[in-house]
Amino acid sequence: MNCRLCPRECNADRKNGQKGYCGEDNSLRVARAALHMWEEPCISGSTGSGTVFFSGCSLHCVFCQNIAISEGTVGKTITPKHLAGIFLELQEKGACNINLVTPGHFIPQIICALKQAKADGLFLPIVYNTGSYEKVESLRLLDGLIDIYLPDLKYVSSRLSARYSNAPDYFAVASAAIAEMFRQVGKPVWDTKTGLLKRGIIVRHLLLPKRLADSKKVVNYLYHTYQDAVYLSIMNQYTPMRVFSDMPELNRRVFHKEYNALIDYCLSIGIQNAFVQEGETASESFIPPFDLKGI
Repeated sequence: MNCRLCPRECNADRKNGQKGYCGEDNSLRVARAALHMWEEPCISGSTGSGTVFFSGCSLHCVFCQNIAISEGTVGKTITPKHLAGIFLELQEKGACNINLVTPGHFIPQIICALKQAKADGLFLPIVYNTGSYEKVESLRLLDGLIDIYLPDLKYVSSRLSARYSNAPDYFAVASAAIAEMFRQVGKPVWDTKTGLLKRGIIVRHLLLPKRLADSKKVVNYLYHTYQDAVYLSIMNQYTPMRVFSDMPELNRRVFHKEYNALIDYCLSIGIQNAFVQEGETASESFIPPFDLKGI
């Protein structure tokens, strides 16, 4: 059967080498696997999250911070067995968890790798780190394998999601995906000794320049849907990765006053369970080198 894993349903014959909308065929490709300190504190901990960055992406946001891998220009082809070994190696290095970044277009291969690694002694929580443009049917294949979901909710506006991600149905798709994630893992469970998240959901939202109004709709939806059952991560780290001649609003970083206004709004509607960013997080130095490390 041709590929219908993601909402694009591009129907590419990936098994026979045709690349899908994600830019990938059926070969499993990874761009980096290493301890990563730049996630939320309850994910990175003191030793780092065992983060595996997969090549390709089914969303292709124009402002992507990881464009080198989302566009598929970096990556090494490996087998699911090799991937299972990478998980175990990260565990041996002291990782807090195994963090799968942009994994949706490789779900079948990742399931094989996780099952193999767990049979061989993998015991760490598994984090599924996604832009949330995911089919519920595909996420259900992961039920029982994922402990922590780390999804984005990028937009409510279909106009913005069409403009920036070529996905006018983004909110409908992503909100349904997050609901399925919540069904699977439920309310947060913490390690009381370390402060690490063992199970649950943190929903990320990246504030974009001049898009405060839509960001307020995002956090309002999340809070009134889930209350304190999910944590929010409100990010100010948007960094222009190229010059946008047709989208000039994306040619600057977020102003402090924009971000502070969003945080004030979160507080005004009652949000308490949220991570916020302080200082100069909007920097290319926070983007890891995609150098095939650890593969």
